[in-house]
Amino acid sequence: MNGSIMDILERTPVIAATDRSGWHRACMSDAEVLFHLGADIMTVGNDIESAKQKGKTVFVHIDLAEGIGRDKTGIQWLGTIGADGIISTRVQLVRAARECGLLAVQRFFILDSKGMHSITETIENTRPDMIEIMPGVIPKALKPFADRDIPVIAGGLIETKSEITAALGSGALAVSTGKRELWFDI
Repeated sequence: MNGSIMDILERTPVIAATDRSGWHRACMSDAEVLFHLGADIMTVGNDIESAKQKGKTVFVHIDLAEGIGRDKTGIQWLGTIGADGIISTRVQLVRAARECGLLAVQRFFILDSKGMHSITETIENTRPDMIEIMPGVIPKALKPFADRDIPVIAGGLIETKSEITAALGSGALAVSTGKRELWFDI
C-alpha cells in the first residue's frame, strides 16, 4: 500500500465524507483525506482541484458518480484530473483502479455473519488498498478485519467523538463520517 496514505491516516484518522453540498467545508476542514460521495462529470474536476489546493487526498465514490463511466476508462480519467483513488463496492472497479495506479477502497456493508465471511473471500481476491466497513459503529464487525494486512476504515453512522474512539480502538485505521463537526479539531 502507498506509505504516504497510511502516514496521512495515522496522523489524521477522520475522513471527511460528503457530496457537493459539503465539499467546500470539507476542503477547509482539518481532515486530510476526503471522500467525494456525489461527484459528477461536470464539476468533479473543479472539486478535486479545490481540494488539491488545500493539500487534500481525494477519493471519488465511483459507484455514486454521475456521468463518469463505471469502468476502467472512467477510472483512468479520474486519475488524469487528480483523483488519488476510488471507492467502490464492485470488485471489477477495485481491480481496475489498481491497474490504473490509483488507490482503491472497497466498501462493504455488514448485515450478518455470512456477510462477514464473504468479505474475507472478496478481499483475498481483489486485494484493495483499504476496506471500508459499514456501519462503522459495530466494533465486533471491525475487529476480525483489523488484524489483516489491508487497513480498515470504519464508515457509516459515526456521529460522535466517542464512536470515533471506539472504532479506532477496535482496530480501524481511520473513520469516514459525514458529520461535519467531526472534521475539525482532529
